[in-house]
Order: sequence, then C-alpha cells, then structure tokens
Amino acid sequence: MARTKQATPVRREVSSEYLSKNDRLPRESERASSGKTTSDVAAVARTDSSKTLAILPKKEAGFVTLVIDIAGIYASFLTWAYLQEKLTTTSYTDAATSTPERFKFPVFLLTVQALFAAVAGKLFILASTPRGKPVPAAIPNLKILPPLLLVAFTNALAAPFGYAALAHVDYITFILAKSCKLIPVMFLHITLFRKRFPLYKYLVVALLTCGVAVFTLHSGSKKHKASTHSGQTAWGILLLGINLLFDGLTNSTQDHIFSNFQPYTGPQMMMANNFLSGLITGSYLLLSPWLVHTPLGQWFGMDATGKAGELASALDFLRRHPAVWRDVLGFALTGCVGQVFVFHTLSTFSSVVLVTVNVTRKMFTMILSVLAFGHRLTNMQWLGVGLVFGGIGIEGAIARREKAAKEAAKKAARALEGKKAQ
Repeated sequence: MARTKQATPVRREVSSEYLSKNDRLPRESERASSGKTTSDVAAVARTDSSKTLAILPKKEAGFVTLVIDIAGIYASFLTWAYLQEKLTTTSYTDAATSTPERFKFPVFLLTVQALFAAVAGKLFILASTPRGKPVPAAIPNLKILPPLLLVAFTNALAAPFGYAALAHVDYITFILAKSCKLIPVMFLHITLFRKRFPLYKYLVVALLTCGVAVFTLHSGSKKHKASTHSGQTAWGILLLGINLLFDGLTNSTQDHIFSNFQPYTGPQMMMANNFLSGLITGSYLLLSPWLVHTPLGQWFGMDATGKAGELASALDFLRRHPAVWRDVLGFALTGCVGQVFVFHTLSTFSSVVLVTVNVTRKMFTMILSVLAFGHRLTNMQWLGVGLVFGGIGIEGAIARREKAAKEAAKKAARALEGKKAQ
C-alpha cells in the first residue's frame, strides 16, 4: 500500500509588526520532536548560562530608560519625516537659470543613510557587548547570509518605489499607507510561511483597508488638483502597494532570521542590513552612468535623474544648491539615530511597547505634516485616518493582552518546575 506524505500543518502565528527576541519561544513542533516540554526548556536554560539570554526574557529596564527611548524615537523620526517631506516636495530655484527643480535622487539619499546607519550599527554592537565578551560579527556565518541579502535587497527596492509614489500622492497618504504595514506582513506570512492568524487580525486588516479606501476616495481637494503633484492617482497607489509589499517581505524575512538564527541581536541586524543595502545601492549608483543608456534603464525611466547617472546628477544638484546638503545629512543622521533607539527599545522592552510608540509616532508625523506644510483634510479623510489608527490601536491592545497572558504562562511553568525540583 502506497505511503502518502502528510502535509505540513498550517501554523497559527500570534505576531505584530515588530517582534523582539524576548517574545519568542521554541515552536511546539521543535519541543515535540525533542521530547521536551516548556518546563524542560526552562530547566535547560537555567543550566546553560550561555543560552539563558536567548531563551529567558530579560528584566525590562526602568521608567527613565523607557522615557529616553521614546523621546529619542519621537525626536529623531519626526525630524526625519519633516526632512523627507521637505526634500521630496520642495522646489529649489537655480540662481543661474531661475528654474525651479526638485531633489529626485532617492537611491543617493538611501545610500547616504545606509552608510551612516551601518557605522552607527557597528558602534551599537560595540556599546552593547558586555566587557570581556567577544564582539559578535554582523554576519556570524554563511548560512545567515542569503536571508540577510534578501532583507537588504527588498529594503533597497522598497525605498525607490516609495519616493516615486510621492510624485503622485501627498505625504499624508504616504504616511497613512505606511501605517498599514500589517497587511503585507500578514499576506506574506500566510502565502510564504503558511502561518495562520487569529480572527481579530483579519478584522483589523479589513478596518485598515476601509480606512485607506475612504481616505483615498475623498482626497480630491482643489489644492491637490492645482498642485504640481498629480494628486491621488491610481499609479501612485500602485507604487505605494509595491513599496508596502517589499516592506512586508523585509519584515517577514527579519522575523525568520530572528527565529531561526538565535542568538542574533538587533544591533547585528542593523549593521548587516544597512551595510548590505548600502553595498547594493552604492553599486547601482556607480553603474548608473552605464545603465541609464541601456534599454532596460530607459524602460525604468532612469534618465529622469539625468543622462550622467544618478550619482553625478545628485552631486551636481547639491553643487547648485549647497544648502540641501544640510537636509540630506540631517535626514541620514536622524534616520540612523532613530534606528538605534528602535533596536534598543526592541531589545530592552517588549515588542508591544515598540508597536505602541510607532503608531503614536506616525500619528504625530501626520499632524506635523498638516501643520508644517499646510495640508488640508476633509471630514471623510479624517474618518479614514480614524479607522486606520483605530484598527492599529485595537490590534495593539489585544496584542498587549496576549503578551501578558504569555508572560503569566511562563511564570506558571517556571513555578511548577521549581516545585518539581524541590
């Protein structure tokens, strides 16, 4: 009688946009195959001091550290967002020709930020390594290199699509869409990793989708129609969708790395991701003078940044407008500082804390954009914003309860193991 191979069961995943290494336990299938229960895992962790940090949760730092991390995330990323909108929407006048022109060199901008963040990641690794311990490598072995390259590649591809979308949608729509990263993350987890989510996650995704749809369908203000931007267009939304898809693949692959290559820390990911991303985008900049004249380059519209390639065109733009250097370097510096605070929060506190901070940070970013750049939203658009952030808030509140229940289960397991040991 022929034997049939049993299909791999679909796993139920309880997750959010960010997962810290403290939120993870070995999978049930792994414990079953090794014959170990949760209590056994905890017992092994206590006997092996080198693995304790990878399995048992750290004690969270104090209130002062939390305030510093939150203030750092707010200050750095609000400034970063302001400079991002300024760079991508401001028209600079050439003194020689009196012709207004915009900064349209996203790969150059991404490369500068990646170089800053790679250096910051290395310093972060050195600062977070206990004295007397060997400094871990950003790429500890060759097995981890393929998923790290995938993260760097998708991260490098996501940014140009996002900046291209800003030529067709305003910054408010851009931020609102970026707040819905849960949608592509869940989609990729379901399709690629065959994971299943609780019912409330699907309801939250439906709420986010309705919010973005309401906001987009009621965005035809007179100001937008008269703007040099093409307003809310289907092409811009498509570009944003591609950007979110690459973002989702980046997050899903990072989750896979943290789950399967323990112990691998946030500072290591920060340095490796930015170093490899900078290598990819830097190679593109060096090859762009040749690529721009190829049929592929013309099809992708690479000649829009100049016939000399993006690197030469960006440097020529900055020569004509030297004041823009301050915004470019400020953008790169605040971006890398923000990443340090994000990874420090992720490694010191629970992932739920980081999700809450990022949701509120994006809300403040929208408010800053409205105040600083004079955006006007209709009542229906505010309703769409409310649906999006309301859905994210509901998801965060339920995730917080799940986190508390999981911590209670861990404490109960440890207490039961302690009684058995007695």
